[in-house]
Amino acid sequence: MTRAVLGIIGGSGIYDLPGLEDVRDEAIKSPWGEPSAPVRHGSIAGLPIVFLPRHDKGHRLSPSDINYRANIDVLKRAGVTDLISLSACGSFKEELPPGTFVLVDQFVDRTHKRESSFFGKGCVAHVSMAHPVSPRLRIHLAAAAEAEGIAMVRGGTYLCMEGPQFSSYAESITYKQAGYSVIGMTNMPEAKLAREAEICYASVAMVTDFDCWHPDHDAVTVQDIIRVLSSNAEKAKSLVARFAQEFPRQHEECPIGSDRALDTAIITQPEYRDPELLKKLDAVAGRILKA
Repeated sequence: MTRAVLGIIGGSGIYDLPGLEDVRDEAIKSPWGEPSAPVRHGSIAGLPIVFLPRHDKGHRLSPSDINYRANIDVLKRAGVTDLISLSACGSFKEELPPGTFVLVDQFVDRTHKRESSFFGKGCVAHVSMAHPVSPRLRIHLAAAAEAEGIAMVRGGTYLCMEGPQFSSYAESITYKQAGYSVIGMTNMPEAKLAREAEICYASVAMVTDFDCWHPDHDAVTVQDIIRVLSSNAEKAKSLVARFAQEFPRQHEECPIGSDRALDTAIITQPEYRDPELLKKLDAVAGRILKA
């Protein structure tokens, strides 16, 4: 069996991960460009952890400026088998007030400025995104939240907008009427790229506001969000600590095939594949390309 290595991507308000033992930082080079920051290696109760702040320390990067491909690539190079995304979000439902954690199980992608695949001209691949979240990770996260007394809702659809501006009222009402649960700016194409890299992925969406559809929240401001961020961040760190303590030390095979997503995905015949692109795919697709 493969040793489990847990990756944590910290979103808004989570720029470090206290409690790690044997900490060391590593600037990993990626053929896809510059990642958000050096990765931080450490461990919790013996479980290897790799932490990456999505926006870099000090929140230097906007959602549209993040190099999602480089981020996933360096996490893969660091040996990550299972990846947890921690992300601030707005809510479309009264029953998901600020402070609630939502264990997302579906995504809708409304981004338009981001590179969303490692594959393309010279090596075409089509992975399934029907079920974008690894069910085993969701089970372990829900158990950790319950043990820590953290209010977490199982299931929900995350609408990913481009940003960096917040929604217009018309957009907010449209998304609410569509039945989506939360809105954020970062989980896409992150989840798609994790699937292409055969990394099991799960997202914890941490509600900071009601978006602008709500009559009492008709204009979302950064100041309003920051008031909730610090509280959410502390709960997220407790969640990760508990999750890591209980998480299996050997990687569990994903029942939906997240960790084998490329088995039947690459359609380009070997003799027509671009050697230069194949070099860039050495980490994310090395298992299948070498075979």
